[in-house]
Amino acid sequence: MLVASDDRGHLLTEQSNPRSSDLDTLSVEDLVTLFISEDVKPQQAVAQAAGAITEAVERISERLRAGGRLFYVGAGTSGRLGVLDAAECPPTFCSPPELVQGVLAGGAPALLRSSEGLEDLSDAGASDLQACQLRPADCVIGIAAGGTTPYVHGALNYARVTGALAIAMACVPAEQVPIGCDIDIRLITGPELLTGSTRLKAGTATKMALNVISTSVMVRLGKVYGNRMVDVAATNSKLMDRALRILRDLANVPRDRGIELLRQADGSVKLALLMAGTELPLEEARSVLANHGNQLRDALISCDAELKAS
Repeated sequence: MLVASDDRGHLLTEQSNPRSSDLDTLSVEDLVTLFISEDVKPQQAVAQAAGAITEAVERISERLRAGGRLFYVGAGTSGRLGVLDAAECPPTFCSPPELVQGVLAGGAPALLRSSEGLEDLSDAGASDLQACQLRPADCVIGIAAGGTTPYVHGALNYARVTGALAIAMACVPAEQVPIGCDIDIRLITGPELLTGSTRLKAGTATKMALNVISTSVMVRLGKVYGNRMVDVAATNSKLMDRALRILRDLANVPRDRGIELLRQADGSVKLALLMAGTELPLEEARSVLANHGNQLRDALISCDAELKAS
């Protein structure tokens, strides 16, 4: 029989999980049960990092509100998760594609085919951000499950030199792998059931944390009213149906009237809601929104206050 050696000196993400030492002998039912039971740990890891995540949301929101951008930088699974979250922002929040961007070691080809060797090039992380014309107003989240990826370290170092906000996200303790950054998010999920396969718990925790960050930032930027995605354009039949439901549920607007408001507002649900709630014409509604930082709630409160004062 083969005997495993002690791996306590390894990175936490590379250590062997004692719960899965006989993984290859388990029945399918026991495999599924084990993975499900272990997958509560990513949620716990994200909860324990709530303080750092909160600071990240607050500071990213400030910079994006002032014209900055957000970049996710990573290699392999970590980089792909960043690209995925960035790609989902425009269709979800009608944000411009340049507002949140994923920077992956190896570029677009690395999305479908492994190019893990590129993660060892620290200069590439810096040069890729340089190609994006990184500015002091921008934010960079460097994602590396094991925390040691030279590509990510190079990107974070360049961000700090540039004056951009540098945020690290890793799944190992800071005392095991220090990372130079402004905000340090550690998602401690422990050893994987499949040793070293950080697409599992570490990947799940990373996706959860990115969901929290990007969605919370977009809420702070005024792209949500209540729990509805109001900063969306009705550009296809699915989005038109969603837009009409939002107008009905939030402003009691009948379908025919909703279609007309959306036509006037060039498909903008937020503008249509403001027009429905205030009876303002399009250009005046657009001006009021702009004067209130594109925050629908603030615009509605202001218009209501003016109406009561008149």
